[in-house]
Amino acid sequence: MVDEIFQKFTEDDIKSYEKSGYKLVGKNKHSAVQLCRWTKSKIKNKKNCYKSVYGIKSHRCIQFTPTLDFCDFSCTFCWRSFGKDRFKSENKWDSPSELIDEMILAQRKLISGFGGDKEVTKQSFAEANDPHHVAISLDGEPTLYPQIADLIKEIKNRNMTVFIVTNGTMPNRVKELYEKEAEPDNLSISVYATNKENYKKITNSFIENEFEKVLETLDLMKNFKTARTIMRTTIVKGLNDGNAEEFSNLINKFKPKFVQLKGYSWLGESKKRLKLSNMPEMKEIENYGKTIQEKTNYIPKLKDPVSRVIIFVKDEETWLWNKEKNKEQDERLSKRPESNFQTKKVLKGKLFKELART
Repeated sequence: MVDEIFQKFTEDDIKSYEKSGYKLVGKNKHSAVQLCRWTKSKIKNKKNCYKSVYGIKSHRCIQFTPTLDFCDFSCTFCWRSFGKDRFKSENKWDSPSELIDEMILAQRKLISGFGGDKEVTKQSFAEANDPHHVAISLDGEPTLYPQIADLIKEIKNRNMTVFIVTNGTMPNRVKELYEKEAEPDNLSISVYATNKENYKKITNSFIENEFEKVLETLDLMKNFKTARTIMRTTIVKGLNDGNAEEFSNLINKFKPKFVQLKGYSWLGESKKRLKLSNMPEMKEIENYGKTIQEKTNYIPKLKDPVSRVIIFVKDEETWLWNKEKNKEQDERLSKRPESNFQTKKVLKGKLFKELART
């Protein structure tokens, strides 16, 4: 039973999440893990996520949120319920160390069924049980978690990489990341429109001055020294696909290391608000990208038609820096003391006896 003082989710809510493949973690039930499609693919030695550009191996990546169903936006294209007030305070938050311990255990339980899959090698399964990466991007707005800087710092202290995707409405929390020496490996800031009026229309935010706050957060990118700074947008046909020139102006002003375009997918609750025709084809995303390339001189480095993603880099010097950073990540991850320990236990078939006792 969930303690009665925690009112965020009912037991029916939790059962619904679990049925959808989520594992809620922490005693306060505000965090969750879910296997992404690329984890399921890569563990079978098939296609990796487009994040391979940043050195990610998807079978070793945890898709996580510390703010499940907690966001200050209700975006038109979001697969979540539209108009629902998700911007509500928690009365208690779990500590970063608790969340990390539980997210790793939850990930192992979620992949446990792959151990008997004929397409999964023992080596791949062993590696998946020793996750190296945390993508804080599953759901909600992660900077609403008040200890987000400490969470990122603790993940990195465990020699894991960490990516965070934020809507940029909490500039003070983003500022804490470099002030507390808690820079993530990737800082992705989502930009859904290019002016105040359209921002309110597209995001249906529960806060005031959301566009100004996003601009303030974008301006903070220049203070990050070790993080890959990324401006990203979700292109929705008929909604924001005509602003490529204005988006280019923002890129030129704030100069992120990378730019990421992703096509909207007609999924979940968004199907009640939008049409299948609002999904841009890859060619349309490429046309948007051509404008960016022409106006900013950013260089396209990856086009993934399956994910409908294009990634641009600022210049070749930044691209070389990224390659070196990938090597440094691999070296850091190889030095994790638990890596060989966990791999050996999985290969000997001992790990799940331990999991069964937890």
